[in-house]
Amino acid sequence: RESAFIHAISAAGVAFAVTRACSRGELEKCGCDRKIRGVSPEGFQWSGCSDNLSYGIAFSQAFVDNPERSRGILSSRALMNLHNNEAGRKALLAHMKVECKCHGVSGSCEVRTCWKVMPPFRRAGNILKEKFEGATEVHPKRVGSRKWCPTKSSRFKPYTAHDLVYLLASPDFCDRDPQRGVFGTSGRQCNRT
Repeated sequence: RESAFIHAISAAGVAFAVTRACSRGELEKCGCDRKIRGVSPEGFQWSGCSDNLSYGIAFSQAFVDNPERSRGILSSRALMNLHNNEAGRKALLAHMKVECKCHGVSGSCEVRTCWKVMPPFRRAGNILKEKFEGATEVHPKRVGSRKWCPTKSSRFKPYTAHDLVYLLASPDFCDRDPQRGVFGTSGRQCNRT
């Protein structure tokens, strides 16, 4: 289960860092998102430097997903990793917000210009932590030549593209397990949750 979170936060982290560098003008191949233009239905002017998250996501997909895809046939683990990578990026995309600035005489707001920004990375991390706590266990299934991962139990709701999924339950970190490299908490109190 922990690997689901690691993949999601890593993919989101790459997308976030690249997007932020684009907005700051630190990369030659990208800049602000200039696709958002004109007047919004709410009446404000789109302007300023909107975060170019589409570039950051594309970079993250190429960089983070490539090791999984380059192996050819996708294993169950690769399908799980790709799903969690995308869920991490979607956490950023789903929580973009609009920031605005007023322009006018003596502080009046005759004209308002607005742009889109990513959430702070701490917020994205908190969102993914919640998704980790509600992650869905899946098991691989082959339908013809296609492989997919339905939920392990039909009692659970099907997962969405925004949810984290895992193949194996987490080990018990309280008890020592040398085969898994778990040292346990001998002599200390352990919270099993």
